[in-house]
Amino acid sequence: MPQDAELTAALSRFDALPAVTTDELVGRWQGSEVPTGHPLDGILATVGWHGKRFDSVDDGHPLIFGSGTSLFAANPALVPMSTGIRLRSLATFGPFPALLRCYLRATATKRPRARLRMMEYRGVATATMVYDDLPINDHFRRIDAESLLGVMDFRHTPRPYVFTLRRED
Repeated sequence: MPQDAELTAALSRFDALPAVTTDELVGRWQGSEVPTGHPLDGILATVGWHGKRFDSVDDGHPLIFGSGTSLFAANPALVPMSTGIRLRSLATFGPFPALLRCYLRATATKRPRARLRMMEYRGVATATMVYDDLPINDHFRRIDAESLLGVMDFRHTPRPYVFTLRRED
């Protein structure tokens, strides 16, 4: 399936799903990407992206990395997403994923770096995670009681990044 068809299918699915409220997102979520041909496809998984955590509607951690008992929140303002997109082939090749994982560990923070707000996206008001320091909004729709479909709208990319979240707690 061509990349544009993958994105069109993912956005059609997103549009068909019901909105979610901000309170419904409070908790821990494990993430996985939905391949659509986005420049970030494959990068986050390669460097150990685990998901997101919302301690309250005002205290969100958009980038949780690691596994098991070694999970940590990274500061998105220090994560070189634009560089990763431009150097995509390097980000998933040879020693670079291990180097990126070490770098991400150095960006660890306890401080929340996002908050949840209701925003209209693609014609529907739904829960949206607004990053504090970057021009990024993650919009969510409900797949079922334990799963969400998310669309990351990042000003510096021409197409959205699509992912799923599954409740952990």
